[in-house]
Amino acid sequence: MAIAELGHFGVFCNDLERSTIFYRDVLGLTVTDEDANLGMRFFSARPQFEHHEFQLVEGRVTAEDTKLIQQISFRVNHLTELIEMYGRLVDNDVLLDLVVTHGNAFGIYFFDPEGNRCEVYWQTGLPARQPFLAAVDLNEPIDKLLAENAALVEQYGRTGYLQPGLVKNLIPDATEA
Repeated sequence: MAIAELGHFGVFCNDLERSTIFYRDVLGLTVTDEDANLGMRFFSARPQFEHHEFQLVEGRVTAEDTKLIQQISFRVNHLTELIEMYGRLVDNDVLLDLVVTHGNAFGIYFFDPEGNRCEVYWQTGLPARQPFLAAVDLNEPIDKLLAENAALVEQYGRTGYLQPGLVKNLIPDATEA
């Protein structure tokens, strides 16, 4: 027996409506079901294929600064979609953390209304040992982004790469080499 794929995950939240607005209106997920009495709402990026991939449940009982989730990641199919998502996040004043390449993917890290770190990423198709982390500017032309990423992967793809100063964003207690 083997796991076929990640099916869905649920996150407790303090404010179901505020979080729903974020995941539905900013990230573009579809609300597929809900139970108002139980305080839960189900979301999917592919509702025609998967009833839900993500669930919010009201009733978070931890302190605001408690670290529960390292990140929640969502994949897009095209670099142009990632760039569009970057614009949407900026337009909605979402707190951005990092905009990076992992060599094998470009990622935008940001925080949802409950303070959970999220990522939207696009896979480049290039192999790169992880961790691999370098800042990128999604305002640059696509050809330039791809060329610079390919050069980084050529240089560091076998060993991994950590641009100084970025590791602390993803792992606050990490020490940088």
